[in-house]
Amino acid sequence: MQYLLLISADEELAQERLREGAPGSFHAWITDLEERGVLRAHVGLHDSATATTVRLREGEVLLTDGPFAEGREQVGGLAVVDCADLDEAVAIAAAHPAAVIGQVEVRPVRVS
Repeated sequence: MQYLLLISADEELAQERLREGAPGSFHAWITDLEERGVLRAHVGLHDSATATTVRLREGEVLLTDGPFAEGREQVGGLAVVDCADLDEAVAIAAAHPAAVIGQVEVRPVRVS
């Protein structure tokens, strides 16, 4: 079954970790999943300040600069993994470097 891993963290703390050399741990996590054949997709996102939020109200498109949700923790990336079960997906999420400074939400992917 496929699972979406929605990765979020405090943006300032995440940037600090990147400056300290965390990219190596991200690459190691990705490489491990690729070698195991479970990684289907993985993307990192630009800062939330670059986001545009779109709403449709009474036929009018409304645009807002910035993310949908205000707050310190913002979505920074996502991954799709193909796992035997939820336990395997949770183990993969717990191994993500951002899990120690933020959170990784695990959700089953609905395939039609």
